[in-house]
Amino acid sequence: MRYFVQTVDFGCLVGRGERVDIKVLRYFLALAKQESVTAAADYLHITQPTLSRQLMELEDELGSKLFIRGSRKIMLTEEGMHLRQRAEEILDLVHKTEAEFHQSDKTLSGDIYIGCGETDALRPVVKVIKAMQLDYPHVRIHIYSGNANDVTERIDKGLLDFGVLIDPVHLENYESLCLPQKDKWGVLMRKDDELAERDFIRPEDLWDLPLIMSRQKYVSDGIARWIKRDYDKLAVVATYNLIFNAALLVEQNVGYALCLDKLVNTSGESRLCFRPLEPLLEVDVNVVWKRYQLFSRVSTLFLQRLKAGIL
Repeated sequence: MRYFVQTVDFGCLVGRGERVDIKVLRYFLALAKQESVTAAADYLHITQPTLSRQLMELEDELGSKLFIRGSRKIMLTEEGMHLRQRAEEILDLVHKTEAEFHQSDKTLSGDIYIGCGETDALRPVVKVIKAMQLDYPHVRIHIYSGNANDVTERIDKGLLDFGVLIDPVHLENYESLCLPQKDKWGVLMRKDDELAERDFIRPEDLWDLPLIMSRQKYVSDGIARWIKRDYDKLAVVATYNLIFNAALLVEQNVGYALCLDKLVNTSGESRLCFRPLEPLLEVDVNVVWKRYQLFSRVSTLFLQRLKAGIL
């Protein structure tokens, strides 16, 4: 199997319309991981001269130097790092495609790839996953955690079958199914903070405080509208893409994190608490998939069951 590599997407690589063999991409990734021709050749069960020749030909085809050959180890150039990311995506897609064609006609099996933001509204999706696991034990679920930008990029590239996205997001390019539960925005703070004595947090309470915000632009714009201040005028001391590390910053009194409810444990001996915003700021959570997507049998069944449980 041969894949056309769009070198224009590699940033510094020169687009020349070359064709790169999947096997050579595997060789390239093995050397990038092992950082040694000897170790990579042993891992691939080929000779060192064969590996060296294939990778030199790859550099010639792409017209770019991919490796820095040091005395102790081999490192990637900037162009090599671009190619590594693209090669991993291509091989992931190859594996996903091959697995779909190898599904048994007698026993339903296969893989479902789902990208998710952090949300408690995921519970109906999890129930469907659990039911499918009981009925079809050979079906495997692969969860990729990331923000909306990460998830939609992987959907567009065919690396994910579905995404679970939290508003605000643009859904024009996708089919979507709105989950029944909405997510509620609020502030994560320490329990010994003065604001923790309140039942909810108003915009003016946060104007002069150090804030820890989501790094997604659409989310930041929505918060800025609620807080009635330009984002650039807020005292944003840190940003996050997943809330766990932001919670550690809050615990160390770095700032106040604006986040969704039920994502951080605030019970018992936790030093943290969550207070909702006032006016209330709730958002929808959507399951999305690419328009005109050709699903595998297991992905089709998953979507059918999800719709039956929600609609």
